Amino acid sequence: MLLPWVALLVQAQEPTPSDRARERAAEAVKSGNMTNALTVISDAIKADPKDARLWNFRAQLRSLLGDSSGAVTDLTEGIRINPKSGFLHQDRAVERFKMGQIPEAASDFDRANELNPELVPYNWQRGIALYYAKRYADGRKQFEDHRTVNPNDVENAVWHFLCVARAEGTNAAHKVFMPISSDSRVPMAEIHELFAGEAPESEVVEAANAVTGPREEQRQARFHALLYLGLYADVLGRSDEARGYLKQAVDLAAPRDFMGHVARVHLNRLGPAPSAASAQP
Repeated sequence: MLLPWVALLVQAQEPTPSDRARERAAEAVKSGNMTNALTVISDAIKADPKDARLWNFRAQLRSLLGDSSGAVTDLTEGIRINPKSGFLHQDRAVERFKMGQIPEAASDFDRANELNPELVPYNWQRGIALYYAKRYADGRKQFEDHRTVNPNDVENAVWHFLCVARAEGTNAAHKVFMPISSDSRVPMAEIHELFAGEAPESEVVEAANAVTGPREEQRQARFHALLYLGLYADVLGRSDEARGYLKQAVDLAAPRDFMGHVARVHLNRLGPAPSAASAQP
């Protein structure tokens, strides 16, 4: 015979209808039937609209389908039910960033950090959002925090450089540029040298084009080269070159890759190239 407290524990662990709905939806996702997954979760929400986990699950499905607006709507309802969930705020921040809603995304990232302080060093996405929100000092601090858990990430060093450069100029950014020794991704070593002022842009392109592994590795190398060449050109005031690089990066971006959305956001914020007529004095 079970002791009373053990019996209560076993009872508490019995799956709820919501649990079973999420399991069925997850199986549908694995089999590639997203329509069925959405139907299962939507029906579960109708039966139990106060379960924030269901709203979050449907938001994830909508995100996978590229429906960031729908995901934000679901996450907003989840936050209304469970306002102390840092994870819901984090997810909504990401979806808002994808939509180009930078101030709203930054606010959600801030709230996620407040609610889950133990995760603050890992929240590099927040640093990127803060850069676009022109909160350069806060972004710099976020990337410095991330360095404590990911010390050899060239991308982190570059975004830290960009925050400092926007706030204090590129000379100041070079003085505090993070040294990186072991980011093995191609062409990260060349990108680091570029931002350090120790290599020309051509070396980044050559390193990316020299990748001969699987097609996905080639795509990633070329995407990162074009993204960071675009960011580099832009911070130096070469907007037309930046547009050219970023347009190519967007074409190579994976649909669900956060950095692909960064390329789109940056390109959109640059706006169209000035026409020949408007460029004349």
